Amino acid sequence: MSVLVGTDTRLVVQGLTGKEGTFHSLRNRGYGTKVVAGVTPGKGGQDVEGIPVYDTVVDAVREQGANTSMIFVPPRAAAESILEAVDAGIGLVVCITEGIPVTDMAKVHSYLRGSGALLVGPNCPGVISPGRANVGIIPPEVCMPGRVGFVSRSGTLVYQIVHELTRKGIGQSTCIGMGGDPVHGIGFIESLAAFEQDPETDLMIMTGEIGGDDEERAAEYVAAHVSKPVVAYIAGFEAPPGKRMGHAGAIVTGSKGTALAKAEALEAAGVRVARTPSQVAELVQDALR
Repeated sequence: MSVLVGTDTRLVVQGLTGKEGTFHSLRNRGYGTKVVAGVTPGKGGQDVEGIPVYDTVVDAVREQGANTSMIFVPPRAAAESILEAVDAGIGLVVCITEGIPVTDMAKVHSYLRGSGALLVGPNCPGVISPGRANVGIIPPEVCMPGRVGFVSRSGTLVYQIVHELTRKGIGQSTCIGMGGDPVHGIGFIESLAAFEQDPETDLMIMTGEIGGDDEERAAEYVAAHVSKPVVAYIAGFEAPPGKRMGHAGAIVTGSKGTALAKAEALEAAGVRVARTPSQVAELVQDALR
């Protein structure tokens, strides 16, 4: 079984007719993902290489049974696109768009409560269950099916670490790029909980970065609720205080949010924490022996 996406995923792409939407959707379809529809208002009735385009997500759900959405619309319209997908009954929304205003995402976050829908992102690379489905921009060439679950704030670290795992013959059950914005959808805790319940995941990896307290809260969750081994890496051990490093949420203020503080919290919970990205695969290999 896979987490979030799998062989039962029926994907509608909001923004399919744009350059990025078309490129990545066709790559996802080429991997085997069931890309059943696209949505671009005013372009209903057209198609993109055989993928039908509708004016609304409601139409895509009714006509094609879409249950998952991937969003490639511009930042100014992305929040409304998320809400449209949720209102249409989509169960999982993966928002690739970056640069969405925090105030817009705060409204989305509040709206999602009690809806039953899950959001991955925004500003994320998406989700891949190797050999089953790819919803996003994670290059499938670096992945292989296996039994390691992976969740990361950084898309780049997903690509690098998964590639190193694959080179060592360590496959992945599902890889989740949760995104690095201050206000986002599912995070470490929700991902770790899903992997804990997944009978096809034996070990979990989480990669975080400076700023915020997501990793510290994840450490508390691991200590209380996780029985499977966890390996982690925190980007930013050399980051200077007060400087934003990459993602909008990756900034250290005062003594909180440092890579060292996060690593110490995780290690206190029994998590093995790598000090370099390359060390992650080595720690996973040791833990699986």
